[in-house]
Amino acid sequence: MAAHRPALVHLVTGATGAGKTQYSITLADQMGAVRFSIDDWMTRLFWMDSPTPIEFDWTIERIARCEAQIRALVKDLAGQGVASVLDLGFTKADHRAEFAAFATAIGTSAKLHWVDVPAEQRWARVVQRNSQRGPTYAMDVDRAMFDFMEGEWEPPSAAELEMLAGQVIRA
Repeated sequence: MAAHRPALVHLVTGATGAGKTQYSITLADQMGAVRFSIDDWMTRLFWMDSPTPIEFDWTIERIARCEAQIRALVKDLAGQGVASVLDLGFTKADHRAEFAAFATAIGTSAKLHWVDVPAEQRWARVVQRNSQRGPTYAMDVDRAMFDFMEGEWEPPSAAELEMLAGQVIRA
């Protein structure tokens, strides 16, 4: 049996409403990669059982479960030479670094894709997505949630972009 060369793990980041999911879909299709979107996993597995109002600790615990399973699948895919596109938000630099280290640990590397769009354009996209509920819709994002996430967002630094062969996409 021939050995497979491990494939890259693509990390897609950007602030709320940047177009990460649409970019991830396109990237995965172009590369023949497998895409993992945390919104898809949470919608199919957990949101229907979520407390009202949504509780932060409840949500984080379930995201961690999804990410653990995603890691296992990414490891298997990399071993078969299949690239993965991770649409997991990656709001924080340490989250991106954790997945980059994971890629290294499984014998491959990570490439960062930063979908960079101005806040006013992102908010307009969120409003449109909320009303149209198209293919990338997972849940309503109100202005308070959008503003909260703006405060959480850590854009990649020049050093991080360099370290992860980063690419900035202005969409």
